[in-house]
Amino acid sequence: MDDLHKPKLVGLNHIVLEVGDLTAALDFYHAIFAFRLRGREDDMAFLDMGDQFLVLAEGRDQSADKTRHFGLVVDDRSTVPDRVEAAGGRMLDTPFVDFLDPWGNRIQVVEYRDLQFTKTDAVLEKLGVSPDKSADALAELDEKGLR
Repeated sequence: MDDLHKPKLVGLNHIVLEVGDLTAALDFYHAIFAFRLRGREDDMAFLDMGDQFLVLAEGRDQSADKTRHFGLVVDDRSTVPDRVEAAGGRMLDTPFVDFLDPWGNRIQVVEYRDLQFTKTDAVLEKLGVSPDKSADALAELDEKGLR
């Protein structure tokens, strides 16, 4: 097939995390992060992140993640390690802010200002997040012609 007509990846809409107990998972993640609950069903909950969302789905039965993970973007990650441990998660010994939730999902927490990842001004305003970027993130955006 012709590469010219391949669909272009443009982002993620949502990610689903399998958890053992939905109510306990909502309590765990709410102890760490500020978010709006977009909706809830019997076995799923939807955590709003502006123009994206995270789904918690009841039913995890596999072992803990080792390298598989994804990054959650926050405005300030400085309190995350203490909050994770107080809520019953486990911080991992990495140069980053990585943790395992009580069901073995591995999450990396990164700050918006340090990423080339961008959100529209309207989304940032609604979330109450500053649009400021670090020098490294701005350099990455410049290198790609995205600023």
